[in-house]
Amino acid sequence: MNILITAGGTSEKIDQVRSITNHSTGRLGKNIAEALCKYPSMTIDYVTTPTAVTPESRENIHFHFIESTQDLFDTLKHLTTEKNYDGIIHSMAVSDFTPAFSLSEEQLEKSIMQTPLTATLLPQWLEQNSEYPMNDEKISSDTQHLLIALKKTPKIISFLRKWQPKAKIIGFKLLVDVPKAHLIEVAKKSLQKNQVDYIFANDLTQIKGERHHGYLLAEDGTIKEAKTKKEIAKLLTSVIIEPSFFD
Repeated sequence: MNILITAGGTSEKIDQVRSITNHSTGRLGKNIAEALCKYPSMTIDYVTTPTAVTPESRENIHFHFIESTQDLFDTLKHLTTEKNYDGIIHSMAVSDFTPAFSLSEEQLEKSIMQTPLTATLLPQWLEQNSEYPMNDEKISSDTQHLLIALKKTPKIISFLRKWQPKAKIIGFKLLVDVPKAHLIEVAKKSLQKNQVDYIFANDLTQIKGERHHGYLLAEDGTIKEAKTKKEIAKLLTSVIIEPSFFD
């Protein structure tokens, strides 16, 4: 079986030395890969970041390292073009936004003088300031304030069904400090919108160390609960290995 796993958290570059990222460690993806790779028939393409923890190197795990959301998009598109996957587990924490342009105090003052920053003129102001794109040079630290405008990144999970129509796809939905009913409802919407087979819904307040509480929602509405990273890994392995697990 060919399995594709994403794990860790993307990092969006501001300049040569600075970036915007998240707190994902990649530990959950590591647990999932280690549970699956015990099966001799498994071949795993493991997409992660240089800073994430990773499973031990094995013959049936092939690592692909990325940094940004765009890197992830390009890598997954390439991999899904090269081969067919039986299962895709998309556990990576993907940045929703990436830096578009930056303005120093001086540049911001000049910009506002040219186009007042108001709600009605905001689209024009954003277009005007696209002349200050992010680049690889280090931004000077002389300015007291730096304005960084962020733009939306591609929603990677929304492309997976198009790229792999026959794969069993498992996505993740993370919210923060919400009631269980709300978490489940949001996860159901994500499952339907992105045409995946399962969504693992979890709340950041229920994640600490190996403790990782959440719910796996199936396309038919069935829900299974897990309380640790190892339980999640076991649950997802059962879904991949045993198609009748939710029957």
